[in-house]
Amino acid sequence: MNVIRFSAGDALLMKKPHPCGSNRMLVLRTGSDIRIKCAGCGREVTVARVKLEKSVREVEKNEETV
Repeated sequence: MNVIRFSAGDALLMKKPHPCGSNRMLVLRTGSDIRIKCAGCGREVTVARVKLEKSVREVEKNEETV
């Protein structure tokens, strides 16, 4: 199984868009549950890591955390 590595500050491009129309999410907090924020409307959601890894298309690393 391939584990996707991401940290706070990274941008995630999702397979399906949020109801507001944006498919870009920002990682706020990591752990067994991940806190993400929609880049379009600002809604914050906590998602289980396993579920989030299945719905991510691409991870854009934050330059400050690399």
